[in-house]
Amino acid sequence: MFLAGAYLIAAFLGGYFARMLKLPPLLGFLVAGFVLKAMDVPGHPLVDSLANLGVTLMLFVVGLELDIRQLLRREVWLTTMAQTAVLVVLGIALFNGLMLLGLGLLANTGLESWLPIALALSFSSTVFVIKVLEERNEARSRYGQIAIGILVMQDLIAVMYVAVSSGELPSLWSITLFLLLPARKLFVSIWKHMGHGEMLVLLTMVLAIEPGYLLFESVGLKGDLGAVAMGMLMASHPRAHELAHSIFSLKELLLVAFFLSIGLHGLPSWPQVELGLLLLLLLPLQGIGYFFLISRMKMRRRTAVLTALIMTNNSEFALVLASTGISAGVLASEWLTTVSVSVAASFVIGSLVNMKAEAIADAIERRWPDTNPARLDPSEQPVPLEGIDVLVLGMGRVGRACYQRLVESGYIVFSIEHDAERVAQLRDEGFNVLHGDAVDGDLWRRLQSVSTLRKVILAMPFHNANLDALRVARLRGFRGSVAAICQWPEEIGELRTAGANEVVYLYTGAGAALADAAMGERALLQIMQHEEDSLEDGVELEGGADSL
Repeated sequence: MFLAGAYLIAAFLGGYFARMLKLPPLLGFLVAGFVLKAMDVPGHPLVDSLANLGVTLMLFVVGLELDIRQLLRREVWLTTMAQTAVLVVLGIALFNGLMLLGLGLLANTGLESWLPIALALSFSSTVFVIKVLEERNEARSRYGQIAIGILVMQDLIAVMYVAVSSGELPSLWSITLFLLLPARKLFVSIWKHMGHGEMLVLLTMVLAIEPGYLLFESVGLKGDLGAVAMGMLMASHPRAHELAHSIFSLKELLLVAFFLSIGLHGLPSWPQVELGLLLLLLLPLQGIGYFFLISRMKMRRRTAVLTALIMTNNSEFALVLASTGISAGVLASEWLTTVSVSVAASFVIGSLVNMKAEAIADAIERRWPDTNPARLDPSEQPVPLEGIDVLVLGMGRVGRACYQRLVESGYIVFSIEHDAERVAQLRDEGFNVLHGDAVDGDLWRRLQSVSTLRKVILAMPFHNANLDALRVARLRGFRGSVAAICQWPEEIGELRTAGANEVVYLYTGAGAALADAAMGERALLQIMQHEEDSLEDGVELEGGADSL
């Protein structure tokens, strides 16, 4: 218990002082780990276990946010393959040059030792990238989806490398993992009976760990990949966002153990610090490579800059490969601490740089604007709003009803919806709808003449999404009227404080609907079923849409 108390105090003080210096708390947690090691506070296996659990839950949430089709886009798979190949070659060249300079740790080493470290240093940190995206609420942004897609592809490369280097292919039982696809129906049916409390948290952990991490590990695949795969399997469910939200605080707490564990790997000597910092020479090349490759994929310069900045860091996977190399006798034991120094230092640099990421992207965009927007990928092209009266955010049943009523009233309406399948269906039906995430600041930068809109309607099913979209709209210069829906009475004040002009409680129209309906048993059952379906899908009743 005393040991746990020491860890908690160190983590709290580290995070607190980092906050006071206006730095991300994760830097404080890293420093706390090194301080604990310097004070000879003994390590404990539980710290690593909690760290692994935190990473597993985080990767499950990543899967919930990832559209699998992103992996098939060339800015993801082609960028990953080209970037990895180039950085591995540059890493090997760097090691060769440092060996010729006489650095002790590189004495009597060769390609066999350099290759795994060079490969690991070509990867970016999943934990760091996702933490930054969550803090910005931009996991669904264009650059966020590219970054997450690249991280998943890097995991696939890691699986293949480990299989080849160890000489052990995944078990033939790995074929049975395809049975998870039909098993999804079972998971969903269990999910329906979990409610919204602690049982939902337990379900989330079970899905991430059992059929996710442990099942994949048991057949010779990376457990991390399994956690992402399970998240992707459940991503299409209407309540996927609720599943992710249920473990948010727990995941954040467990990830503190991850950052502590890096420092607890060992206190470095000066030669180890020296070599660890020299490995950072690859970071600028990593950032430049991402910027160049993504720019060549018809992405906006701004998207390329933000992706490059957030991906310029070293991966925690380097610690895994270093440990594997040490166990195999390929690397000296000092390499683990050396790599820890490089990973921790890259987090420090990455945190400081990404605090100014928006300003850096703005400056580059002003100095070197995209010269021909028409040649950009369709998902990156500007979206003109001249002549549009109303913008509807969220095209579920409520948003669709609002859209239709406004059109019938003579307004010119434009809408945004994040579900790609729903967008395709709506377009076939003649709706003017754009595929995108309404809380993505970069999407709003593509919207031209936002200030000419008369009204914005927030019809998304989740309160936080409506709040975030409202704030982004105001930041992007919209000064017109905003109408929003909410599911709970206490949310009305939050929306009004954020700048909403009209707020409709989603059950405002329920009483009127009951009064207007025939009082026969069949009509009453239809109304009750409608309400149940609305709660299940996270959307409101038609009465609320009429009020908007």
